[in-house]
Amino acid sequence: MTGRTTTRTTSVTRPKTGQGHGRGQGKGQGQGQEPRQEQGPEAVAPGPGARPKPRAAGGARAKLPGLAAAAAGVALAWTVHRLLPGVPMLTAAIVLGVLAAHLPRLRGAARPGLTFAGKRLMRAGVVLLGLSVGLDDIAGLGWQTVVMVVCTVAATFAGTVWLGRRLGLPGDQPLLIATGYSICGASAVGAMSDVSGSEEEDVATAVAMVTLCGTLAIVVLPLLQGPLGLDAGQFGRWVGAGVHDVGQVVATAQTAGPTALREAVLVKLMRVAMLAPLVASVGLSLRRGRRKDAARAAATGRTAARDTRRGARAPIVPLFVAGFLAMVALRSTGLVPHTVLDLAHHAQELLLAAALVGLGSAVHLPSLVRDGGRVAALGLCSWGVIAGVSYGGVLLTT
Repeated sequence: MTGRTTTRTTSVTRPKTGQGHGRGQGKGQGQGQEPRQEQGPEAVAPGPGARPKPRAAGGARAKLPGLAAAAAGVALAWTVHRLLPGVPMLTAAIVLGVLAAHLPRLRGAARPGLTFAGKRLMRAGVVLLGLSVGLDDIAGLGWQTVVMVVCTVAATFAGTVWLGRRLGLPGDQPLLIATGYSICGASAVGAMSDVSGSEEEDVATAVAMVTLCGTLAIVVLPLLQGPLGLDAGQFGRWVGAGVHDVGQVVATAQTAGPTALREAVLVKLMRVAMLAPLVASVGLSLRRGRRKDAARAAATGRTAARDTRRGARAPIVPLFVAGFLAMVALRSTGLVPHTVLDLAHHAQELLLAAALVGLGSAVHLPSLVRDGGRVAALGLCSWGVIAGVSYGGVLLTT
């Protein structure tokens, strides 16, 4: 009895005289730190030392319902695409995600896994997207087309960000919508959000807007081919330069035949290749801006400090964007068999579809309706900019 009493006395008084004194004052009681101070086997034997493993396992289990929901959404999206070939699988996936967001039981239990899908699986899909781009394909377009695509991307991105700020859209919505319109739709939004540290609601709103306008393009652009006087090759290049998602480009261009489809895919892949430099340049700009803000307001409070730390930690080029570039380089060597490229393409579509189910599930329709007028105005204006600039570029380069 005496030995036990002595041990307990030592364990209670140790935080008051050792390193735990400051932490004990901060919490108000030294008792809460008793398990952390013990080093002997008696402290490790009880439950506290074994807690991290159950928490990790519990975290993985918590994602399972959401991942299962994402997988079910992908299966349904694939089925819709098979039954209605004109509806791209990725478009169906985002719509199913939005529907899932308003199922109360699913929204609660599946949230961790759907968030994981929207972020992690999106990154994996973007990496595999690099295998669809070869430097020889880009070189085959000719320097005039390359200049046209670069100007289209730059004008759309800059114009959309400027107009979004003028309209007073909250958060990173202007930046994300601009990225999605100018590069490659939802996958570009996901890539940019990783650098900007955007809120999930902003990401979901941007994805919803980009997907909506890209879907409308499938119907609208083929109707304009005749009135605009475009032959099949010109129409394909216009679609590749002006439509957002790769699947939407294919669905739109195939209406004009194989020549239009080939030209559209090549031009679209040129836009996809610009994802990495755009994300890197924005990441560098954001980092510099946050450092300047920190220098101006070093003692403005906890929020500014947290934003500054986030900006300091964020890499200029995220790891998955570097992976995208590595896949582009690998594809350009010509050493990757066609069977592997086909498998990578299917895996990329499945990963991106699962990610879009996750992102769609974060769309909150009441919030979207509240800001819907301004978001819709930005989306339509941005669509007009990219369609107009790309149309002029096609006429000048063909």
